[in-house]
Amino acid sequence: MSEILKAENQQQVLDAIKWAAAEETPLEVRGGGSKTGFGRPNEPGHVLDLSGLSGISYYEPGELVLSAGAATPVADVEAQLAGNSQQLAFEPPDYGPLFGGAAGQGTLGGLLACNLAGPRRAKAGAARDHFLGFTAISGRGEVFKSGGRVVKNVTGFDLSKLMAGSFGTLAAMTEVTVKVLPAPEKVRTVLISWAKDGIYDHGGVKAMTDAMASPHEVSGAAHLPAALTGSSALSEISGAGRAVTAIRIEGPEPSVAHRCEALKTLLAKYGDIEELHTKNSATLWREIRDVDYFAAKPERYLWRLSVPPVEGSRVALQILEGRPGEAIYDWGGGLIWLAMEAAPDAWVNVVRQRVQESGGHATLVRAPDKVRERVPVFEPQDGPLADITRRIKEGFDPHGILNPGRMYEDQ
Repeated sequence: MSEILKAENQQQVLDAIKWAAAEETPLEVRGGGSKTGFGRPNEPGHVLDLSGLSGISYYEPGELVLSAGAATPVADVEAQLAGNSQQLAFEPPDYGPLFGGAAGQGTLGGLLACNLAGPRRAKAGAARDHFLGFTAISGRGEVFKSGGRVVKNVTGFDLSKLMAGSFGTLAAMTEVTVKVLPAPEKVRTVLISWAKDGIYDHGGVKAMTDAMASPHEVSGAAHLPAALTGSSALSEISGAGRAVTAIRIEGPEPSVAHRCEALKTLLAKYGDIEELHTKNSATLWREIRDVDYFAAKPERYLWRLSVPPVEGSRVALQILEGRPGEAIYDWGGGLIWLAMEAAPDAWVNVVRQRVQESGGHATLVRAPDKVRERVPVFEPQDGPLADITRRIKEGFDPHGILNPGRMYEDQ
């Protein structure tokens, strides 16, 4: 069992990392622990627990900026923002239940370290696009800062982009600063319900493509197969027993109403059209955001595929041909959540072959530890890219003590 080193402030984080560097002892950097199962498994002798570094230190609604301890729960941040009708526009997902944990445990620092975003990603960008700055401690035992508390900051290197998606392998962040934006006044969702029989993945992607290409400022486009809609909390989704394509519109009420009517006219050729208003829309997009439909199927191995949106259904159906599984399409078809029956190799060869043919990449999000030890979780690197990644890791963490092996076996 790993020994836990609990830090209550930045100095204690610095002391722990200096000690680990001197002893060349690996540390698992952990905030809320909600995404411990995301990435390659590792069992270092010590866990650096950052959960004490919590709390909002600066929030200026008029400046659209918020700073907080890296281990501040995302739920606390969103509650604070909601009081001022603001939001984290990249729509932070909560993957706790997806990995068998509780909801609401994700932290702001962990969210940024994994560079996660929800259905609004196609319109608002990823977490890294809202990441303004941070304070962190490298594997060298050095405190450093990047960025600041202004939306436009062009001084020096933009290290926030480097930290986003590094999964804690470069430094332990102690404080982070993010951009916030006004929350929409109204939210509506146009639903296309497809015929009860047949597979409508191709049609769903075509309908999403039409919606995204329209002038109606779509903020979310997703497709759910009939096999999964029955688990929705909404009767409009679960009751029909059909595949459903969902198109979200947000903004001022008159604009939303006008754009929804235009979309319903545009999409009527595809199937039966319904409309969800703000409360039910929020429920549906939370389910899609958090991939709730697969949280209840922990025995399935889960892949996250990023592909050109128009290729989405073709790639997914080729992978699933003759293999049990289901696919959810988000980001207009550019993001595919693929849940597949267990296999010793997690179907890695066919998954990566089909995805690479489309010019995309694939991540093995959920599988048993022994499988994630054998199968590369992230897209394998070689050549110049692998060399650059290795040199960056060595520059920030020359002793390899921070989350070693979390992303790649030899780093």
